[in-house]
Amino acid sequence: MARSGLAPAARVAHWADAALRLGRDGANPDGKGTLSGETAERAAADLGLTAAQVRADWDTARLAGLVEVHGGTARPGWRLRAWDRDDSAVLRGWVALFDAWSLARPEPAGHEAAAVAEVVSAMPQVLSFLQLSAGPVPVEQLLDLLEQRVTELRTERCEIPYGPQPVPVAAPSPPAPPEPTDAPLSPLLDWALRALASVGALTYGDGQATLTPLGNWAVWVKLEQICVAAQSPAGNIEQAAEDMLRGCAQLRPNAARAEYRAWLAARPVGSAVTELLGAARGEDALLRGLAFEALRVVGAPAEPDVRSVADEPTLRPYALLWLAEHDGIDPEDAHEVLTREEATWLWVDTAAAVADHGEAPMLVRHLESAVQPTVPMLLDEVRAVGHPRTVQVLVALAAAHPDPALAKAVRRAAFQVHTGGS
Repeated sequence: MARSGLAPAARVAHWADAALRLGRDGANPDGKGTLSGETAERAAADLGLTAAQVRADWDTARLAGLVEVHGGTARPGWRLRAWDRDDSAVLRGWVALFDAWSLARPEPAGHEAAAVAEVVSAMPQVLSFLQLSAGPVPVEQLLDLLEQRVTELRTERCEIPYGPQPVPVAAPSPPAPPEPTDAPLSPLLDWALRALASVGALTYGDGQATLTPLGNWAVWVKLEQICVAAQSPAGNIEQAAEDMLRGCAQLRPNAARAEYRAWLAARPVGSAVTELLGAARGEDALLRGLAFEALRVVGAPAEPDVRSVADEPTLRPYALLWLAEHDGIDPEDAHEVLTREEATWLWVDTAAAVADHGEAPMLVRHLESAVQPTVPMLLDEVRAVGHPRTVQVLVALAAAHPDPALAKAVRRAAFQVHTGGS
């Protein structure tokens, strides 16, 4: 259902990618990622559609992430690239469209922005009720529920209840007649149901609404995400990425992944990925490794961002390993995508994390993970790789190693890096 529902949008997006060379030839002269009138007419002629259909399908493609707008330029999204080979990409695209249902149709005129926002905030409860009903629900019943929920939202903000309110009596003047504080919500409910129907979440007509199987699944997934977020094992949901990662540092791998999932479920994927990469750019090597572990939980939606940081020296080895595993390479073999220099840089970075947060025996055992067959070769290549923590790592390793001769060689290497000697 998701594939058939998004097929027209994918068709226009594929056409634009081929005909306009999206992201390369400036296909978006208005700087907003929308199609010009000339382009819409050209697409309509090529695809046998009207210009209005092209514009609508293009808007759907943007909302579903088939097309992404970066700095005013439209580019093919990862979901479009994966359209033919990955059903999960299609499904994620539809979920993105479902999340953006309020943008799918223009809101009715004559309503204050605050009232529209309240209806959007209240609709999850309406959708949950539709799911629990497991069948058609009269619009009148949904309207009652919507009004109750809007009243609750206003009460939570300590505002006046929804509906007409009496004016307090001020003696000796007679009481004034009650005046309505808001316009009726029925037009806004009608708009919301039509918008949700346009994205395929429900059917709407004959005075009733019914969730589609796809809509039912989406509501169930959202409820599950809320439950997961509410059951964060370590209570780090509200923390920033850096603090969340520090909170996961002492957890076992399975518990840490559960925490990552809860943290991710509580925020938009795009902003979560940006925040994790920001934490990875910091000076703490431990957080760098943990950030990419969290990005493994994100999966495919993180691919464009991870790929974009592969040229940053600090993140490159981690990004290359992530991408290799994402492409299906066994994690045990993924290190083969790294050059010798990249593998050495990663060894030093990981050693820095162990030195800062681990115990001395762990640092000694870390020697075994080096790609170099001998310690002298490792020291030569470590000195050449230029990691900013090289001296501290070598000093810590020399202090931890039980072999006096090897410890002396490591200290000598640290001194040479420190003084710039050879």
